[in-house]
Amino acid sequence: MGLLDDAKDKLTTAVDKAGDKIGAGLDKAGDLIDEKTGGKYGDKVDQGVEKAKDTLDNLDGQNDDIP
Repeated sequence: MGLLDDAKDKLTTAVDKAGDKIGAGLDKAGDLIDEKTGGKYGDKVDQGVEKAKDTLDNLDGQNDDIP
């Protein structure tokens, strides 16, 4: 098992255990970025947050960890 496989396994475990907290953190980070840019890039920030959530949620092949 390589370094990246080990990292993926650890990240998958973290998402399974604390997906709701990770999702909330991503939302909070997106809101902060949106606030700091004055809403200028709101659509792009929202797309990025959703893409990050989807990617993390699909690590284990199931869409069930991040709301």
